[in-house]
Amino acid sequence: KETVLVIAFFLAVLSCLAIRPSVADLAGYIDFHVLGVLLSLMVVVAGLQKVGVFDYIGIKLLTHVSDTRAIVMVLVLLCFFLSMAFTNDVALLTFVPFAIFVLEKSGHPELLVSAIVLQTIAANLGSMLTPVGNPQNLFIYQYYGLSLPEFIETVLPYVAVALVLLVVLVLTSKKAEVRLSETDFAAVHTEWGRAGVYATLFLVAIASVLGFFHWFAVLLFIVGAIFIIDRDIFPRVDYCLILTFVFFFVFAGNMARIEPVRRLFSWLLEKNTLIFSVLSCQIISNVPSAILLSQFTENYSQLLLGVNIGGVGTLIASLASLITFRDYTKRNPGKTGSYVLLFSAFNFGFLILLTVFALIGQWLF
Repeated sequence: KETVLVIAFFLAVLSCLAIRPSVADLAGYIDFHVLGVLLSLMVVVAGLQKVGVFDYIGIKLLTHVSDTRAIVMVLVLLCFFLSMAFTNDVALLTFVPFAIFVLEKSGHPELLVSAIVLQTIAANLGSMLTPVGNPQNLFIYQYYGLSLPEFIETVLPYVAVALVLLVVLVLTSKKAEVRLSETDFAAVHTEWGRAGVYATLFLVAIASVLGFFHWFAVLLFIVGAIFIIDRDIFPRVDYCLILTFVFFFVFAGNMARIEPVRRLFSWLLEKNTLIFSVLSCQIISNVPSAILLSQFTENYSQLLLGVNIGGVGTLIASLASLITFRDYTKRNPGKTGSYVLLFSAFNFGFLILLTVFALIGQWLF
């Protein structure tokens, strides 16, 4: 079930056999700052998800719409904007099952595939805007020591283009009258007491990302608070992602010490960091690409754009895309082909348009 983790483990082991790093070398490869901040965010967001905050936002918006086009627009924009603060993974884990429920409840399950595909694209590209939107952004933000204005200035035009494209696509979708009421969501409950505590902890975690508090102190504070409030949150955290990061840190560190590999990657990235990082994501996904390629380039802006734009395309370009694929195929086991076909058409369309736009921007500026 954790294919990427297993691959990362074997790559780390094989690279260690080739390089024979010392324990000190291994410790030096791992960016504990990134891991600590990531774990803090994951624990808090798991709490917000459990107490129903995201479901509440979705329900309030959907009970004010009157047609299927508006429903799809809300579902897509929820993923786009909430992924900026709570990561693309969380947006999809929350709102893809929500979309399945809503579209079946409204009597329009035929819109499910297109809605889920657009949600996936929205989460992957909306999360581009902030350092906490996805794991590769957090890594690049910390690794290159960027300021928040530097980061947002780099990606904002491409986020805006992605938003326009998504809205245009939704506006061309089927429009049929439908009405949802809060009684349709009677089974969904929000625990506001705990939600307030988790929201406060989330702000503390964000403050550590921005450098206001030391990451380790914040991690201890958040873990301690969650242990007191609701220790059932801990099993909900995706520790496999943390381990995947560790193994890719080891692999990337070892690869950077192999001189022929260093020369080859440095040459390729010098030719065009954007294109090479986009292509790399299509094969090994965007998080591993960010960690590996950072060892060979100082061009953070083009790497940042490449691993975010490269998150659309193939099914494995972003690990978050596998979440929607898994959820849909689990409920519709005989319709995998139609999903992959539409997913590929939409994703490669976005990939081509955004890459061309980025290349034009690269040429102009």
